[in-house]
Amino acid sequence: MVESKKNPKADLTRTSGLFLNVGLVISLLLVIFAFEKKVWDDGSQVNLQAQTEDFEDLMDIPQTQQPPPPPPKQIQPEIIEVPDEEEIEEDIEIDLDVEMTEETVIEEVVFEEAPAEEEVEEIFTIVEDQPEPDGGMAAFYQYVQKKLKYPAQARRMGIEGKVFVQFVVGKDGTLTEVQAVKGIGAGCDEEAVRVIESAPKWKPGKQRGRAVKVRMILPITFKLG
Repeated sequence: MVESKKNPKADLTRTSGLFLNVGLVISLLLVIFAFEKKVWDDGSQVNLQAQTEDFEDLMDIPQTQQPPPPPPKQIQPEIIEVPDEEEIEEDIEIDLDVEMTEETVIEEVVFEEAPAEEEVEEIFTIVEDQPEPDGGMAAFYQYVQKKLKYPAQARRMGIEGKVFVQFVVGKDGTLTEVQAVKGIGAGCDEEAVRVIESAPKWKPGKQRGRAVKVRMILPITFKLG
């Protein structure tokens, strides 16, 4: 057999091709391992999220409800017992034994009548027939002029004017309740009242045909001559 000669260059070429093939295989294994690891990591994340969502769906969150406030406490009215009125234990002796005989006289009970109220006669101011003095008002003023005395004080002070005298003509014509309701002073008021009080009776006033009291007012003039 003819032994082939060992060629170093051929051995180097063979060794280089072997290392190249081993390197390719290792690279391919690394690539495959890297892909498988990525897919495994993604799958675990997806599964974890799905499990989390499923867990949240399964949780039942109860609705919070606040209990209503308790009703206000009712205060019952206090009942105070009032003691009964004290009974007065006193023996009252009532003698009902009355002997009645034929000679017994029963006095008749007489009720006194209430005193009759005094009727206050109405005093009119306007009547159907007005009272008037004898001879009319002209004759009455002539009488006043004759009887009237001018007071010295009023004459010295030069006071003049009218004094209004009020009086009541009675049923018989008498002049009563004479008073000066508006005067001028200096003695004139008193003089006018004096003259009217001393005047003779008038003819009384009449209402529905009967004599009545009538209140009148007359002016008495004081004037220096």
